[in-house]
Amino acid sequence: MSNWALTSIIIPTYNGLELLSNCVKSIREHTHTDTPYEIIVVDNGSNDGTKEYCRRERLILISLPENRGFPIACNKGLAVAAGEQLLLLNNDCRVAPHWLSQLLTALHSGEEIGAVGPVTNYASGEQQIEACLSGYDEWLDFACTFNATDVSKWIEVKRLIGFCLLFKRSLYERIGPLDETFSPGHYEDDDYCYRAVREGFRLLICKDTFIYHEGSASFRETEPQEWELLIENNRKRFMDKWGVDPRQFIQKEESP
Repeated sequence: MSNWALTSIIIPTYNGLELLSNCVKSIREHTHTDTPYEIIVVDNGSNDGTKEYCRRERLILISLPENRGFPIACNKGLAVAAGEQLLLLNNDCRVAPHWLSQLLTALHSGEEIGAVGPVTNYASGEQQIEACLSGYDEWLDFACTFNATDVSKWIEVKRLIGFCLLFKRSLYERIGPLDETFSPGHYEDDDYCYRAVREGFRLLICKDTFIYHEGSASFRETEPQEWELLIENNRKRFMDKWGVDPRQFIQKEESP
């Protein structure tokens, strides 16, 4: 049996009660009993019953008066998190068996490992896997066989996506919170990973661990016509800050 320290799972949300409830349900169903965690929901001013749901389910709730975006919400959650491991999770994700214990195994496989992330059905770059499947139920069946710890499937990268980003408290204490100038979102995770690597931390994609991702549902709801402009503006913001194009880190590895 593993003896993991507490993991704080931080879920920002905005008028996504059904997504959030499915996410929380999956965490409770598919997280080992010997893997302690807390769930912190940061609500960006929802008016769909999210606050009442969180209280009813006895989740830790941070309630913001308005939608302040992903980076700010994550930082509010990180500020109150009690865990030795910190996990940012999109509300449109649903996890699968063995997900957290496997990610923790990778995270603690070396002192220099600062952050890890799983593979999924919807992402950019190397964290997306292809399969002729649709919907959570089909992917869950897939994950039940797929999710088995295999060190040979861990790969070191320079970038992890924030849909499910697990990192050590020591990394957070070294580099601080997310950069809120990327609000309401996009490239704040690239920025965080870039800062981590600059400080000597290593990043791993755990290609032995799958979770389901609906895919940017919150942004599609709130920014339907400004989606591409938002992405491009934040890419330029990253370039102005660091002098490099973050797209160079999104290259997808060729399949062998």
